[in-house]
Amino acid sequence: MQIEGYVQALREDLVRIAAVGDESTARAAELIAVALESSVGRRLQEALGEAALELSSQLDSGRIEVRVAGGDPELVYIADEEAPAEPADEAFTARITLRLPESLKNRLEAAASVHGVSVNTWLVQVLIRTLEPRSPSGGSSRRLTGYGRS
Repeated sequence: MQIEGYVQALREDLVRIAAVGDESTARAAELIAVALESSVGRRLQEALGEAALELSSQLDSGRIEVRVAGGDPELVYIADEEAPAEPADEAFTARITLRLPESLKNRLEAAASVHGVSVNTWLVQVLIRTLEPRSPSGGSSRRLTGYGRS
């Protein structure tokens, strides 16, 4: 999936629509298209991120991530790893209060119930997985996860 292709198609559409007007309208459309290029790319990446979250919430296991390599985003399925064992010397001794929007709280509860664990356990597992150093595997160590701007 190449964002540049989508941006170029939108730019061409805008120029074609503006062509029904006079020359100054066409020139204005061209300038607007150029100004919108980075914004459109960013919005497409945001839409992909939202799609990945929605798809992930519907999976029984694993998650969908948006990875950007060479400027082109891709949706990648990541299988759940075995839940990391809690180190014996780190029993649940720390307490933290977290204020969440109701919609996020509902999504967390749904994700935890899919895995058959409490929200607390699910959050601890996700945090442990997120904070553990990842071992490089093949060529994927050069990939970035998340959003990028060009």
